[in-house]
Amino acid sequence: MTYTSALPLALIQLEVPPANVVSEIGEQPRWFIDALNLQPDEYLIVRPHLGEALPDFDRISGAILSGSWAMVTDHADWSERSAAWVRAAIDQGLPLLGVCYGHQLMAYALGGEVADNPSGWERGLLPIRCSDQAQCDPLLQKLPADFSVWLSHRQSVVSAPSGVQVLAASARDGCQIVRYSPQALSVQFHPEFSRHIMSVCTPPGCKEDGANEIEGKDWARELLVTFWQQTRPAVDRAQGA
Repeated sequence: MTYTSALPLALIQLEVPPANVVSEIGEQPRWFIDALNLQPDEYLIVRPHLGEALPDFDRISGAILSGSWAMVTDHADWSERSAAWVRAAIDQGLPLLGVCYGHQLMAYALGGEVADNPSGWERGLLPIRCSDQAQCDPLLQKLPADFSVWLSHRQSVVSAPSGVQVLAASARDGCQIVRYSPQALSVQFHPEFSRHIMSVCTPPGCKEDGANEIEGKDWARELLVTFWQQTRPAVDRAQGA
């Protein structure tokens, strides 16, 4: 199936943040909209947790599956429906990027195992290391082998689906980036986060690990932007849009 670039990018919002987070920085789609500087006609927000139908594949150019305060292992109805949609979307060749909960949901949908990380929480700006295979990946080939990312998760992909490529790991999580198909990839970290978003999302009294600020280029954000650009028309990419 061919996806035309005039179609919007679907932002699949997976549950709602706590009220204090929403009051200060809004909900997950806003963070992606700001990170990508999306215009109103360039995106479509879908909220499965409110009973909204997941989009038809021929009405969108691709999809980002957001993070969440929920757990994949709760097997909520909206999450299971989203997992079934992910399986069908990958079969259809729709460009997909899963982030944090979205990462775990994609792995679960394809037969992987999600559980509490035996090494505990990852929370803060922490380094990851890409595998040699990452240098051949269309979203990762311009990224350095090592870079720091914003992380905030208790659960992890503890066993990746068969047949996928695990392309990056951190000290506490061996499954930071997973490639499922030429069009589908997921990341445990938050490429849409900033220092401010991370601070607001960290509960009072909880300690962050790692550095305080990204030094130099934000390579996780570069990955996000590259994914977005790859869902757009060839003419737009040629013009540097």
